[in-house]
Amino acid sequence: MKQFFLTVLGVFTGLILFLVVLPIVLIIGAAATASPAATPANSVLELDLRQGLTDQDVDNPFAAFGGSGLSVMEVVDVLAQAETDRAVKVLLIRLPEAGLNPATADELRQAVRRFRAAGKPVIAHSQGFLPVGTVISSYMVGASASELWMQNTANFQATGFSADSVFLGRAFERYGVNAQFEQRYEYKNAVNEFTESDYTGPHREAMTAWMTSIYDSAIANAASDRRVQPAALKTTIEAGPYTAEQALTLKLIDKIGQVEEAEAEARRRAGNGADIIAFEDYASTKGLRTGSGRDAIAIVGGEGAIMTGAGGGGGFGGGASIYSDRTAEAIYDAIEDNSVKAIVFRVSSPGGSPEASEQILAAVRAARAAGKPVVVSMGEYAASGGYWISSEANWIVAQPSTLTGSIGVFGGKFVISEALGRFGVDLRGLSVGGDYADAFSPSEAWTESQRAAFAASMDRTYEEFVQRVSTGRRLPVARVREIARGRVWTGAQARSLGLVDQLGGLTEAIAKARELAEIPADQSVRYKRFPTPLSPWDALSEAFGVQSEAARALVLLGSVMADPQAQAVLGEVRTQRMRGEGATVLADQPL
Repeated sequence: MKQFFLTVLGVFTGLILFLVVLPIVLIIGAAATASPAATPANSVLELDLRQGLTDQDVDNPFAAFGGSGLSVMEVVDVLAQAETDRAVKVLLIRLPEAGLNPATADELRQAVRRFRAAGKPVIAHSQGFLPVGTVISSYMVGASASELWMQNTANFQATGFSADSVFLGRAFERYGVNAQFEQRYEYKNAVNEFTESDYTGPHREAMTAWMTSIYDSAIANAASDRRVQPAALKTTIEAGPYTAEQALTLKLIDKIGQVEEAEAEARRRAGNGADIIAFEDYASTKGLRTGSGRDAIAIVGGEGAIMTGAGGGGGFGGGASIYSDRTAEAIYDAIEDNSVKAIVFRVSSPGGSPEASEQILAAVRAARAAGKPVVVSMGEYAASGGYWISSEANWIVAQPSTLTGSIGVFGGKFVISEALGRFGVDLRGLSVGGDYADAFSPSEAWTESQRAAFAASMDRTYEEFVQRVSTGRRLPVARVREIARGRVWTGAQARSLGLVDQLGGLTEAIAKARELAEIPADQSVRYKRFPTPLSPWDALSEAFGVQSEAARALVLLGSVMADPQAQAVLGEVRTQRMRGEGATVLADQPL
């Protein structure tokens, strides 16, 4: 019976490989080898932001399935190429009705302004701004366009910035879940959702402060682009919501119309015979810039939670992660490349393992010791472990709305034996060895000595974090302790505190890397990206636990089977077999 199930499992896996995976791999391979098509003259580039963006390009070719497949870094890079592409005349942006990540919106706005500075118009179209989350950031991107359109039935409801937090403290108490945590210190509020029923004073203080910073920054940027005073725009916005007609009268938007009308206007501006090209299609023909010249700047990516290991098993989706082995290796590869003169390290992470963070930071130190300056470009956030791996870079660039800092640490466990017992489930533990052996058992609460030992480890990690920030940012330890305590800051706040050197995005980080590497401004430079993206067969190997050589053989077999000449030969064989001839050609298996 066991062998039967193994056989069924093998057949099922084979079916998946041939019927699902193989066609995908073939499509990816064909796309990678296809010759880039020329962009039609008088093209309108349409960027749809409603599908969402990752911060960075995925290095797993399967991971993009189910999403737009675009990243902030790719949009910025491709728009820079479109600036000088004579075939691209106009950019058309489809705005989301809800919010954009604030730091993403900052970087998109900067890219749009550079596109406009090249003398090319930008039309943004909205089907409404809903009163949810960071919708003010969506409006800020729309305000950066040459014209902001809105559908006639839509409502302008971007009246502020709101956020909600879920607290489970009362529920855990009611159902017998004991959340045991240590935090360093009072602003490290990730613990509060498990232990509290409302905002603590420090939690409310910090959250209100960074929300206000993001909101004021978005208002100031939109006001600058709309050529009005920030105070006046803020007053107008907060007096809403408005209908489309009212928003037009108040000059919050420029025109009312359906998206088809906005597309027609974009075509008119582009010239006779204008075509609308999806941004993804244009990006696939262009690829990322590689540049030219003797000297190179390495761009190392890191997005997601930070954890130890080399990755693998990512399959066909899921969130991005920063694996310490893979990211550190990417930095060391850049160090060993003699053409690389500086490293831009793009970080977008909420944090993670201190051990993994330290491994990556050690690679950053090695780059500096090798004479290769490291410039960190912060994306959506670079908090906690994300700031740890950034702290000793030569220079840190962040968006005004990047969430960063959170110099602190927390950890703990859930004791669920009482909760399970209420359902007739008994959880019991056994351990041998020292008193700390079962410290993280979910069946028993900490003993006094266990809690003291764990608290001591939290203290050590916190002090190590403080020391690294003090060293990297050249701040007295006492000053770091004042601005640490687990508090999250925006990039704008962090700059005034000395935690960030410059406000901006990837473009500004690359410019600073050139400066630190002493590469003349008029000298061409190449861009090398690390880590190297996975090939389709390597991704297949990670997804299914097979050797990449076997995966490659599978792909090659599939490509042969799909080849017209191979199909013709197989057809002839079938014909001969039907005639009773040539039966030894492929006699082992039926065709």
